[in-house]
Amino acid sequence: MTRLNKQGLTRRALLSRAVAAGALAVAGPGFIAAPDAAWAVEVTAISEHQMATLLQMARDIYPHDRVGDRFYAVAIKSYDVTEQKDMVAEGIAALDEAAKKAGFDNYLAAGWEDDRVAILRSIQDTPFFQTVRGGLVTGLYNQKDIWPIFGYEGESFSQGGYIDRGFDDIDWL
Repeated sequence: MTRLNKQGLTRRALLSRAVAAGALAVAGPGFIAAPDAAWAVEVTAISEHQMATLLQMARDIYPHDRVGDRFYAVAIKSYDVTEQKDMVAEGIAALDEAAKKAGFDNYLAAGWEDDRVAILRSIQDTPFFQTVRGGLVTGLYNQKDIWPIFGYEGESFSQGGYIDRGFDDIDWL
């Protein structure tokens, strides 16, 4: 994927990014859907803004262009519970406040990945950030449907181990 700098942004690229930024649509209370994909996530304990912010935060912490939003939504869905509601509300409020200090309305309004990463770095030592980051490790990467994207074939013990099964056939490194 080629990266454009802010000065070299064409009208077409700007419109493309604007459409991508609006990829999540709130379709009624407690429901977020991706209009360009066949997935949606219903929120019950946290707000739509909080869920959309968590989704963008997850993509920015572990960015994978080939991994769809639906996998990130599955990974963060565990924060949409009453027990996590206060932690999420306080964390998103702090994240949005850090974004305001950086000159944006909120975290989601920071359209450039570099800007969002700088905002995340400003809160990286908080318990909220560390909880979300740590939860994503298992919440995202334990989803068997994304393993083929990374070339991981799953456990090998039941199939004779990696040595007898092409342990060095990874083609994506």
